[in-house]
Amino acid sequence: MAKVKIRPAERDDLPRLTEIYNYYVINTPITFDLKPFSVRQRARWFDEHAGTKRYRMFVAQDAGRVVGYACTGPFRDKAAYDTSVETSVYCAHDEKRRGIGAMLYRVLFDALKNEDIHRLLAGITIPNDASIELHLKFGFTEVGVFSECGRKLDRYWDVVWMQRPLRLGTVP
Repeated sequence: MAKVKIRPAERDDLPRLTEIYNYYVINTPITFDLKPFSVRQRARWFDEHAGTKRYRMFVAQDAGRVVGYACTGPFRDKAAYDTSVETSVYCAHDEKRRGIGAMLYRVLFDALKNEDIHRLLAGITIPNDASIELHLKFGFTEVGVFSECGRKLDRYWDVVWMQRPLRLGTVP
């Protein structure tokens, strides 16, 4: 297996990023989107998350193939929330439990260290032990659970919200 390389996302990655995300749209409650996206539909999302400053996106590449991504984006559309960003990390469904999510978060959080960000926030559909474990590893703490706040796959799902300050000290 080749060494996984983490790099900033590029527009040419968008088809693969869409493919990775759509797997979770179709097959899991991990995201509350209900219908898969076309690459064209995901272009705006890419532009919102793959900039510089507080909204960034990195991809993990293994043997020339994108196998995951992590990004920050806006939390809410009100100016007072600007220093809080929501984090997301997705790995290709056949690439999970290889440490790729941790590699991505390590690079993403390091890239953000000098930005005007106070809080990193994450909403995780539960159960999702792997994602909760990853976030705990990076210093996130649980702040609450929204019960049955999303309906997908013929049932209601809870979402745990986690947060951490951007500047924690040493990142694992």
